[in-house]
Formats: sequence, C-alpha cells, structure tokens
Amino acid sequence: MTTVVDPELRSGPLAFVGDLDAPRLDANDLHHLTRVLRVRLGDPMCVSDGRGHWRTARLGERPDDLGEVHEVLRPGPLVTVAVSMAKGSRTELVVQKLTELGVDRIVLLHAARSVVRWDGADIPRRHDRMARVMRESAMQSRQVWLPELCGPVAPGAVAALVDGPVAFAEPGGGSVDLAVPTVLVGPEGGWTDDELEGVIHTVGLGRSILRIETAAITVGALLCAQRDGWAVPGH
Repeated sequence: MTTVVDPELRSGPLAFVGDLDAPRLDANDLHHLTRVLRVRLGDPMCVSDGRGHWRTARLGERPDDLGEVHEVLRPGPLVTVAVSMAKGSRTELVVQKLTELGVDRIVLLHAARSVVRWDGADIPRRHDRMARVMRESAMQSRQVWLPELCGPVAPGAVAALVDGPVAFAEPGGGSVDLAVPTVLVGPEGGWTDDELEGVIHTVGLGRSILRIETAAITVGALLCAQRDGWAVPGH
C-alpha cells in the first residue's frame, strides 16, 4: 500500500464506497456523475472509503478495472471548527466550505444566543442532510478523508470531543494558531458571560464583525493553511 497522492486522484471524478474491494456506487452518486457531470459509463474514476484509501476504477454501478489501493496519510494535528448554526442555507455553506478546505471535524453548536436550533425529532434528518453536503463537497474537492460531523452540542461540550486545547473566537483575542487546533465560532449575538467563563484561549478575526459563515470559513482556512504548510503564523 503506497502513501503518495497520485495525479490520477486529482484528474478524474471521485466517489465514496463502503468496500474498496467490492465497490458499489450510491444511486445518488451515480446519478450525479452520469447526469450532472456527464461522465460516461466506463470512463476512468476513483473510489475511496473516506478514511484515506482510494483506487482507480471504471465508472459503473459496480465500478470495475480496479487499480492498486493507495493511502493518503491524515496530516496532524486534527483541525476542528465548531460553529453556531445559522438561518437558511448558511450552515450548509459552512459545512461545504470547511470540507473543501480539509477540516477534520465539524461540530454544530447550540449556543445560548443561537437563533437556529434543531429539536430532537428533527435532528436525524437534518444531520443526514449535512452529512450529504459534506460527502458531495469531499467528492468535488477530491478529499479522501471525510470529516467527522458532530452535534448539535453546547459549547461547553466541545472539549470532550477533541484532544488538546480549544479556543473561542472573540473580538480582541489572539492569532489563530495551530497550537490550538480547535476553534469555536459563536452566534452573531456573541457568547454569553457564562459561556466565556473559564475560557483560556480566545482568537480574534480582524477588525470587522463577521457573519457566522465568514468567521467559520476564515478559521478553517487559517488552521488548514498552517497545518498543510502553505501559510505560516505571522506572515
């Protein structure tokens, strides 16, 4: 098993399957590939298990002509962005873009001032929708590691989901730094005093007051850029 990122992974369509040894495409993925992307049956593609492994194949409901299994190692540390949910399609936008950037874990928050809340009966359906958005975004961006999707949880519960320190995005805070690879982005009404009580690390995102989706995507971009080596803190 190799540990290189092959150009083939970047050049053709990617789809996720449950079993790389006997791959079978989800009906929605097959429809998207053939009807939306206009990929023809028999054309080259790649299939992945969403856990870093992938191989070349030929498009079909059961892809064939399977190539060697490759592995893309997950870079560390794991990057987590926790974000208070927003109105309309804005939360979907956040999940989509954080996936494209390569964030490892996305946590949806029910903060004290969150406007959008999921009730118990509706959580599985909404969670499935977000997972689908994440999957489609990973296919588009050729990410062979699917992020973990958690929540909704209260801000105070995030520390138990991750290893290492966490920071709250708050005006006047320090720089976003990979030394604290988990950042929480609150609602547009801000954090309450109770939520900030005992918080050790805060990070600022410039002079402007940002919308939820802008702040979350900015945090994800800064952390992933540092982790993946295309940006250095302070430069």
